[in-house]
Amino acid sequence: MKMKNDGEVVRFKLTIAYDGTGYAGWQLQKNAISVQQRVEEAFRKLFPDVVRVHSSSRTDTGVHAMGMVAHVDIPRAEIKMDERQLLLAVNSFLPEDVRLNEVRKIKPDFHARFDAKKKQYRYVIWNHPAMNPLLRNRAWQVAVPLDFERMQKAAKLFVGKKDFQSFASAHEYKMETTVRRVTGCKVYQRGSELTVVIEGEGFLYKMCRGIVGTLVLVGQRKLTQKNIREIFRKRDRQVAGMHAPACGLTLWRVFY
Repeated sequence: MKMKNDGEVVRFKLTIAYDGTGYAGWQLQKNAISVQQRVEEAFRKLFPDVVRVHSSSRTDTGVHAMGMVAHVDIPRAEIKMDERQLLLAVNSFLPEDVRLNEVRKIKPDFHARFDAKKKQYRYVIWNHPAMNPLLRNRAWQVAVPLDFERMQKAAKLFVGKKDFQSFASAHEYKMETTVRRVTGCKVYQRGSELTVVIEGEGFLYKMCRGIVGTLVLVGQRKLTQKNIREIFRKRDRQVAGMHAPACGLTLWRVFY
């Protein structure tokens, strides 16, 4: 495990939160600003030899995170501060919409992506004729009343090892397999705010947003549980609900 200066390094596990509104997703982009770019720039202010921050996930444009996990290698000789001081130092170079919530020394063979067991995403729906201005960048406004109980029951149909081709973006069809295991899918209600919580071992591109879009159609009584079973069977993106807007989705937690 060497860096470009070939010196001994220490690996740190990072937990990162960010408002994805102003970013072209997590991953580095040639012609747009990403969250990864901002985090790596902040580390290089302190440690010029830092090459890359490796993440557990790649969130899309406009998607947020509360618990993105990543790891970074820092030359041992350059570390002159403890974990708390390192967190504060890096945060001082980050924009206000990106923050390290935790920095922890980790074993040298830890990998944020390959060691992840499952991930939890949360999607917020504001079900009211008037948008809550405090949630304008954090939720999808659905003005038509939704049947919460129907959505709750339908959410159970997404749990298990299944082919999610109908719910993912079309370019994922080229993958070797579109089968994924979802370990939990539940809908919670608090007043006008609905939260869809989805946990799984891995997700296809825009899969969570496809699930939420379909559940909203169930809540509007445009789809039934029978329809969802048929959507799974057809393996066709055109028959499922729309992809819910990115603004409502947050990567909440990564499990190890």
